[in-house]
Amino acid sequence: MSKRLTRISPANFIHTNCNHIEHSRVLYSNTEHAWASQLASILQACNGPSVLQQGRQVHAQVIVCGYSNNALLGTKLLGMYVLCGSIVAAKNMFYKLELGSSLPWTLMIRGFTKMGWFDFALLFYFKMLGCGVFPDKYTFPCVIKACGGLNNVRLGKLVHRTIRLMGFEFDVFVGSSLIKLYAENGCIGEARYLFDKMPHRDCVMWNVMLNVYVKNADSINALQMFLEMRNSEIRPNSVTFACVLSVCASEAMVVLGTQLHGLVVRCGLELDSPVANTLLAMYSKCQKLFDACALFDMMPQTDLVTWNGMISGFVQNGFMGEASHLFREMISVGVKPDSITLASFLPSVTESACLNQGKEIHGYMVRHGVPLDVFLKSALIDIYLKCRNVEMARKIFSQSNTTDIVVCTTMISGFTLNGMNSDALAIFRWLLKEKMRPNSVTLASTLPACAGLAALKLGKELHCNILKNGLDGRCHVGSAITDMYAKCGRLDLAHQTFERISERDTVCWNSMITSCAQNGKPEDAIDLFRQLGKGGTKYDCVSISAALSACANLSSLHHGKEIHSFMIKGAFSSDLFAESALIDMYAKCGNLDSARSVFDMMQGKNEVSWNSIISAYGNHGHLKDSLTLFHEMLENGIQPDHVTFLAIISACGHAGQVDNGARYFRCMTEQYGIPAQMEHYACMVDLFGRAGQLNEAFETIKSMPFTPDAGVWGTLLGACRVHGNVELAEVASRHLFDLDPQNSGYYVLLSNVHADAGQWGSVLKIRSLMKERQVQKVPGYSWININNNTHIFCAADGSHPQSAEIYSILNNLLLELRKEGYFPQLYLPMHPQTMGL
Repeated sequence: MSKRLTRISPANFIHTNCNHIEHSRVLYSNTEHAWASQLASILQACNGPSVLQQGRQVHAQVIVCGYSNNALLGTKLLGMYVLCGSIVAAKNMFYKLELGSSLPWTLMIRGFTKMGWFDFALLFYFKMLGCGVFPDKYTFPCVIKACGGLNNVRLGKLVHRTIRLMGFEFDVFVGSSLIKLYAENGCIGEARYLFDKMPHRDCVMWNVMLNVYVKNADSINALQMFLEMRNSEIRPNSVTFACVLSVCASEAMVVLGTQLHGLVVRCGLELDSPVANTLLAMYSKCQKLFDACALFDMMPQTDLVTWNGMISGFVQNGFMGEASHLFREMISVGVKPDSITLASFLPSVTESACLNQGKEIHGYMVRHGVPLDVFLKSALIDIYLKCRNVEMARKIFSQSNTTDIVVCTTMISGFTLNGMNSDALAIFRWLLKEKMRPNSVTLASTLPACAGLAALKLGKELHCNILKNGLDGRCHVGSAITDMYAKCGRLDLAHQTFERISERDTVCWNSMITSCAQNGKPEDAIDLFRQLGKGGTKYDCVSISAALSACANLSSLHHGKEIHSFMIKGAFSSDLFAESALIDMYAKCGNLDSARSVFDMMQGKNEVSWNSIISAYGNHGHLKDSLTLFHEMLENGIQPDHVTFLAIISACGHAGQVDNGARYFRCMTEQYGIPAQMEHYACMVDLFGRAGQLNEAFETIKSMPFTPDAGVWGTLLGACRVHGNVELAEVASRHLFDLDPQNSGYYVLLSNVHADAGQWGSVLKIRSLMKERQVQKVPGYSWININNNTHIFCAADGSHPQSAEIYSILNNLLLELRKEGYFPQLYLPMHPQTMGL
């Protein structure tokens, strides 16, 4: 027994027991470390809002197991709450940790930046510095991003200075963040300087610089950057190709885009969704829809962006039917359209002016809860305004809180299109009151409203605002200013504005040519048309139509034929509007056969074409042919518009068919539901006036639903002059002297009425009134075409260098006519040069 006790002595017992405890402690420590590592791995996997609940359960397990003081787990818990977006829990966790290292601070700054709370991120950064904790290379990218989020480049530069002092400037992640900060805030020079200094550039850094140039529309530097990247050891990725292909799309570089497509295939990225979608957009914008469709059909998977790009491509290239078909196919295969799809597709509905289809899409949006962003709202308003449903457009505008300058511009443009110029100006005043800043498109849309109201003063005020903001050099703004001045009767100011535009596009030239043609300056219009071609700017159908209108006003058949020849050579012979203008030119130049020949040779005819030929026969007194054409138009399925009936009623007036004219007027309003406009009432007054039914003409004026303008009263006054009705002439002239007091023609007409009636006292009173109001009589001009040159002169004008020759030609022509029995009592007055003047 003693031996046993000796063998297991207390000392030995104690020693043996201590070894066991120490061994147990080591085992427990290893188990704790393994368990903590396992929990840390689980926490690291909880990296999104969807797994926040699981992260909280792990946090509870940490507390239950007594690991709350474990530094590793505490940091992982903080990171989990940051990644899951639970900032409040992250903050509570943050203050339980040891804050001597940069990691907890970096995690909090990252969380605030991720949530968009950039000011809190920067506040924690400065607190970190205040606590004597130095940031590391993982801290600075988040701090720089916070500076960018606040658009505070100045603070970003201070942070950059700290980065340089700590030696992190050339770190790939820190450098990329700095380059992005400078680039996105317009400091492209600083971004490029830092980029060039970086010793190692990864693909992300190259893409940042590429994206900078693309966003600033600097295609040359963007392509140069891409070439430099290709010469480096860095291989471009899908983001790189998407950037460069977007440059090809915006600049219509289809050859380069096709070459890049080949490079994309070589790199194995042709099935990458962003690259494929950008290729699709590039082919669409370069008007290569066949290639775009082929690419679309080859794509194994098409997402919503792909469908949107293809629909947008069809709409941009004018294939509205194909866009509608693709939109229906998209819905049938189960792809749900979003606001971008609908905003891209709605212009196709606008183009076809199909109000019912627009309402169907609007109903789809309401049923499926499609969010009404500013672009979609603008597209909806545009379609309702262009389909003449102004009240629905007003409702959409007033119901939504998301109203920006784009939506206001759409409303202004739509109101102007519908002739509601006062409402357009009211919207413009409202947006100024709401502290919105009008852009160039807004101002260019508002100027036509000033032109429609002949509000020259307001137009000048807008012009002044445009000059102050430096927007006058833009073509679309300059064109709008030119058009406004021309329509307000200040062709001189229109010409000055036109001359100051440095780079003129086709629209700008068209505006000036049309202004001259419509303001009694057809010679200037034709001259500008020549200059347009010499300057290298391409003609379009509007240029052709405006020049042909000038030839019609000048009765210059020779110039008209030259333009017709140019149309055939320049592939404009199939344009409906240019061909309609050609019909009008030949008709007004007296060549009705050529006008009919052009009409018969047209491949497709719209209402404008039919209106032109109906008007041509009507103005030449061929009422029967005019009505025959009208019925042919109806048989061909073309619905008449207000211009059609204007031509028919005018033709009835020229032929003296009062009953027919009145019948077609009623047919227009009752059968076709077309409301009579000012021109229709003026035509009816002319119809009754020519037939001597002046009382009916006066009753027509009194029955008008709106206030008659000077044109209506002037028509009545002209009829009174023909039929010698002094009483009604006095009534008409009183209105005319109020509406247009500086028009000398009305004074002369009234004077002639009184002179025909032998009322010479009244004649003297009218002459005295003209002197009192300083009304100058505008001389009447005539023109004659000699050797394909048009010469203009007025009565008793001896200033023209060939006036004596022209007088001799006219006199000889008259003598020949008198020999054949024409104009026996007509003699030319003596030429001023033969009178010694």
